[in-house]
Amino acid sequence: MSKQSPPYVPHRACTVEQIAIRGGVPYRIRRWAPENGSSLNAPPLLLAHGWMDIGASFQRCVDHLSAGREIIALDWRGFGGSRGSQPVDSYWFYDYYGDLDAIVDYISPTYPIDLLGHSMGGNITMTYAGTCPTRIRRLINVEGFGLAKSDPSKAPARLAQWLSELKSPTSLRSFASEQDVVNHLKLRSPQLEQEFGSWLARQWTEPGQDGRWHIVADAAHKRVNPILYRSDEAVATWAEIQALVLWVEGEQTGQERRSSGAYPRSEFEDRLSKVRSVERTVINQAGHMVHLDQPEALAMAIESFLSR
Repeated sequence: MSKQSPPYVPHRACTVEQIAIRGGVPYRIRRWAPENGSSLNAPPLLLAHGWMDIGASFQRCVDHLSAGREIIALDWRGFGGSRGSQPVDSYWFYDYYGDLDAIVDYISPTYPIDLLGHSMGGNITMTYAGTCPTRIRRLINVEGFGLAKSDPSKAPARLAQWLSELKSPTSLRSFASEQDVVNHLKLRSPQLEQEFGSWLARQWTEPGQDGRWHIVADAAHKRVNPILYRSDEAVATWAEIQALVLWVEGEQTGQERRSSGAYPRSEFEDRLSKVRSVERTVINQAGHMVHLDQPEALAMAIESFLSR
């Protein structure tokens, strides 16, 4: 009979805060306070997760970060603890920009902060840092490649698809058990530890009255976005970033594969070349979910960049 591993317990505990921004939009943030007596005079570090993720997924990375600064992770609107009670048709990048601005004002109304975004969060934070450059001291973009260029001729069909989808209810997949959730998380992050996976499964999903485990997110995220991605506008904001930027990617990222070849690496390199000051690091044995695959290695890259 094999010995069962002890359950994961966060090495650095956080407090969970429920706030309202922008006239009442509910937002959940997690705060990891600096250690008592810490002499590190550093701005707070805000962590912004990607699509269909939650702030809690950064916990293992935070476990390895210095306890000398405050770290905060948000749940974007419509995800985790930031779900509203009113039905929503769709979610827009521009609302996320406004939400991020409100969160930055809330946690540090006077001084600039350090900011990290993963995937969708990386795309949002890059545009925000270029739009409000004095609010960000250092920026870390983890696998926030942006999206492929859109073709304006596809706008009518995209809008028609959105209108059609509005007429039908949406739903997210559910799981038969907690272990099924862990197995699904491991499909996205094969390096995920079983014990942390079980802990994260209880943050990312919740048991329902039907006995199944349901993703804690608004199903409206599954609807197609009627607004085409305007890459030229996004890159224009990247060019205005004043903060030092660290670009982080996993060794096994597969960016071109995920875009089905519609977004070649050369196009991304051209976009990134517009940013004034960029350092790069590649995390070995990691795919897109770098913070889950290699949390300690990512923490070391963060510490090295922010401490200089």
